[in-house]
Amino acid sequence: MTPATAKETETVSLVNISTEKWPPRHRTYFGSLEVRSPESGETYAITPIRGCTGVMDLGDKRIMEYRITAREIAEDVAREINGDSGEGSFHGVFVAAGPEPTEAELADARQRLEEFQRRLVAAADLEWERTKNPMFITDLERRAARQLGLEKPWLYDPKPLADCPVCAEKIKPGVAVCRSCGAILDREKAAQYGLVVPGRKERAKIPEPQNETAKP
Repeated sequence: MTPATAKETETVSLVNISTEKWPPRHRTYFGSLEVRSPESGETYAITPIRGCTGVMDLGDKRIMEYRITAREIAEDVAREINGDSGEGSFHGVFVAAGPEPTEAELADARQRLEEFQRRLVAAADLEWERTKNPMFITDLERRAARQLGLEKPWLYDPKPLADCPVCAEKIKPGVAVCRSCGAILDREKAAQYGLVVPGRKERAKIPEPQNETAKP
């Protein structure tokens, strides 16, 4: 199947209330489509979808045109995004009845999105209670908890480790003393916890001279 020149027949609004950035959607009849996400200060974003007339190559120089309405395209894209996480999932993308979404449509989408996110958080709570292992919590469940503004013991943001400038062992960012070699990396913080004397400069130890054995 090869796409023909697309003829604009109508336009519908594909609405997204989620701040998640979705990868472009690809179709043979229109190529690539990027679904807009709300910018800072916006409650939703609209991606206009146009209808197309595609062409099917039947061979022997025969073709067949078929019409795809804008609503069919928009509903197909919304169904793909919302169903990306399994049965019953919803990621805040829907097709508006008019050029702009109504308050009722937005309220319904927000409710569906919140219900889905709370199901994700509940599943993560059960997994945490069973295993106490954050590795079993998915990124989708963590994102749902953040968007709901919840504090969870399994919700954490791993930070990359740094290298100790003295021994090159891996250390957490912001540590005062390297636990491997004992090097003081943050003197002010180390002094705050009594690990060093404030304002005192350490001096290098001078080895004591060894007593020479008297020669006979």
